[in-house]
Amino acid sequence: MPGQRPADVFPLPGSSYRGPAPRYQELRTEEPVVKVRTEGGADAWLITRYEDVRAAQADPRLSRAAACGPGSVRVGGTMHTTPEMIISLDGEEHSRLRRLVAGAFTTRKVELMRPRVQEVSDQLLDAMAAKGGTGDLVEDFAVPLPLIVIGELLGVPAQDLRTFEKWARAFATVDERAGGEASLEGLARLNEYIVGLIAQKRASPTDDMLSDLVAARDNDDRLSEQELVTFGFTLIGAGFDTTANQLANSVLALLVHHREMWDRLVREPQSIPAMVEELLRHVNLFATDTTGFPRIAVEDMEVAGVRIAAGDPVLLSLASANRDESVFPDADAFDPDRPRNPHLSFGHGIHYCLGKQLGRMEMAVALEGLTRRFPDLRLAVPEAELPWHRGEINHTLNSLPVTWTV
Repeated sequence: MPGQRPADVFPLPGSSYRGPAPRYQELRTEEPVVKVRTEGGADAWLITRYEDVRAAQADPRLSRAAACGPGSVRVGGTMHTTPEMIISLDGEEHSRLRRLVAGAFTTRKVELMRPRVQEVSDQLLDAMAAKGGTGDLVEDFAVPLPLIVIGELLGVPAQDLRTFEKWARAFATVDERAGGEASLEGLARLNEYIVGLIAQKRASPTDDMLSDLVAARDNDDRLSEQELVTFGFTLIGAGFDTTANQLANSVLALLVHHREMWDRLVREPQSIPAMVEELLRHVNLFATDTTGFPRIAVEDMEVAGVRIAAGDPVLLSLASANRDESVFPDADAFDPDRPRNPHLSFGHGIHYCLGKQLGRMEMAVALEGLTRRFPDLRLAVPEAELPWHRGEINHTLNSLPVTWTV
């Protein structure tokens, strides 16, 4: 019977920023819902087809809270999140926290931020240009751009941002062999830092989102103290890490594998919005081909003819869904001229990415600036020599050495 033989081991081998593990193409056709073993954890169901993944993300029978509570089953290759994190909550509890900040991420509010994002981008590009023809796109641009923007939005002092970056990336590790020590250490440091920052905001509130959240806690009792602390570092971490990785990986893909598209952006900056959407679909952010956040079935259910029992862990492969030929013809091709591009890179359902409009805008501003200022940008080292950070939930470049003509 399809889906009943636990043969594959998750994370499936072969995933890269260029696309999901090759095995997913077979699974979408032969076993779109398959039982997999996970490294150091429980067996789980892996869902791979677009329509099934999309529906599962919005299905209340698949619970994030059940995957994160005390005594919850451990799924290997995934990131452990604490129960009070917004990404660990379901239903009204999730909506309660989401409502506190959703207004800051509307399309209108994000567009009001564009001039400041443009200013930050230009300043970083000026500093790159001053280096005289070589630089590190990760260190000089891809990380500081979203980090500065989210730091200003939440009110994190600029001098603290790069230290915060190291802790946030340590927390995002999924390396089971180290026993999760790096992740736990990162979590402890993030928690400690935000506790201190909240104390500062209480004493001297400023016009920023974290001060607003402190007021929601102290004046309206709309969240607990631990929720306040956790919300603080979750927003900062999510606000820079995914965008920084997506931007660096996208530039790498354009420079090395789709140079004609980079040259097109140089000639036709008006093509940037469509190019951003195809980069989001085609360049694989997820190191495990999922977001790294498992769900638990809270009642018996059926997906694509396969019975999933209550209590079973479930993994949703967004990277595989984004390569589903039934939705994206010639799905492995990079084609920004697709007439329809409903990718799932920002998720779907109640857990869709809060910052999706901000991430899109930052990507667009960054690509416009890079192609305008450095039209002949190219790698300074062979691609095989690029250093990748192993163990994080995302495909993360430690550095991206680049060069250009002065």
